[in-house]
Parts: sequence; structure tokens; C-alpha cells
Amino acid sequence: MAVGGAAQTIVVKLGGEVVGGAQMAPLAADVGALVAAGSRVVVTHGGGPQATALSKKLGIEPNLVGGRRVTDAATLDVMKMVVAGQVNVDLCAQLRAAGLKPVGLHDIVRAHKRPPRIVSGGGPDPVDFGHVGDVDDFDLPLLGRLLDGGWLPVVACLGHGPDGATYNINADIVANQLAGALEADALVLVTGAPGVLRDIKDPSSRIPRLTVEEGKRAIADGTVSGGMIPKLEESFAALSLGARAIYIVSGEVARAVREPGSVGTVLVP
Repeated sequence: MAVGGAAQTIVVKLGGEVVGGAQMAPLAADVGALVAAGSRVVVTHGGGPQATALSKKLGIEPNLVGGRRVTDAATLDVMKMVVAGQVNVDLCAQLRAAGLKPVGLHDIVRAHKRPPRIVSGGGPDPVDFGHVGDVDDFDLPLLGRLLDGGWLPVVACLGHGPDGATYNINADIVANQLAGALEADALVLVTGAPGVLRDIKDPSSRIPRLTVEEGKRAIADGTVSGGMIPKLEESFAALSLGARAIYIVSGEVARAVREPGSVGTVLVP
């Protein structure tokens, strides 16, 4: 199954593990093909591996709970340097090299501090994630003007509160919430995983299609674990907000962005 075409709205989320890697050139070419076909494309990105690497260089031990990063003040500084800086700049350069017109954005997500809450894979007690935000809304008029002008918005996973506070937000959350807000025809989550697997050690165990109900059962029975849990849960929310289909694909697979349905897992309501 292919995505892309005139008047389609597509959100492409690139994980930090693919930005700067050898697979980035063909991924950028895929994005270029979608734009050339008439699709309105917004790219979002993370920076988890880069943030972990910089944290360790600075002597800050990363703290993950249920696949989610706990963000203290020092870690927030790292996320600003990595996500709004290194990764966004490098990604825009790679997209421009593919003939696109990227615009790096780190201030279009409006957010508030996430209150402590119980999370899947995080134990029975509520977890305070520190300087982590939940999305309130986006500057959709700005995105619309950029898209109308032929630009490619490249959105970093940081949010800002009305009080001037900055929040770290999981890139999958930003991508899913944005896809819902735009009522996107497709959200393509490009990661290091080849989709949702029945056996995490066996790439051939890919599940090609999951409904929300089937995905919830896979989490409950332990088929899905670790970082794939929040990825699925946030995708369920995006589908309920209006996104039509969500694809989880590996960035190492050819044509992953243009033909995600044939190489990854598609999530549907």
C-alpha cells in the first residue's frame, strides 16, 4: 500500500536513530517524492539516542520509566541542545540536500506540565516525569501558511507553556497529536523497528495490521513491551482524534515512507 498524492496530508516522524544515518538519504528522497506528488507533508523528529549519548558525556545518567524519559533540569538542557539544535539542524540540512525547502521549528507546540500518573510498564505508582509536557495544541495557522508556500515544516519535540516554561515531549506524542490535529491521511512513524513484532527477537514476526482493540490486547498479554508500549498507546489516541491510519516502519527498509503498508505495521481504528 502506498501513501501520498494530491491533497493528502501526511505526517512523517523520524526517530533520532535514523537522523544522520546511512538510511537518511533514501528517506529524504521518499519525503521529496511525496511532496512532488502533491502531498502536504510535515516532518517531526526525536533525538533520544543523541540525548542519551550527550547525557552520558556530561555525567548525567538517563532515567527511563516504561520507555519514557524522566526529565530533570539538567536533562531538559540536554534536550534543548540536542533536539532544537543538533538534530533539527542536521535533519534540515539533509532534507535540503534532497531538494526540499525545510524550515526548522521548535516553538509551535503549546503544552503544560504532565502531572504524575500511572503508566504502562512503570509499576503501580504514579510517576512524576519532571519537565515533561502534554500537548495542548499547535500553531496550525503557521503550519498552514508554510505548507501553502511550498515549505516543509520540520518540528522538534519541545513544547512551551504560557508561563514561558519549556517541556520535553516524546516525539511520538508530538507526531500523533499533530496527525490528529491535522486529521492526517497518514502518519508514518519511522523507527529502528520493522513494525510491531510478535517476538521482539524475530523480525519475521511482524504484525502487518492492528486495530486499536487488537493493539490493547497485545499490550495486556505482554506481546508488546518496552518502548513500543507508549508508541502504540499514543497512536491509539491519534486515531481517536482524527488521524486515518498510522504506520510503524523501519528506516532501514527501502521505500519505507512511500510504501509503509507493505513493509511495516498499520494501525487502524
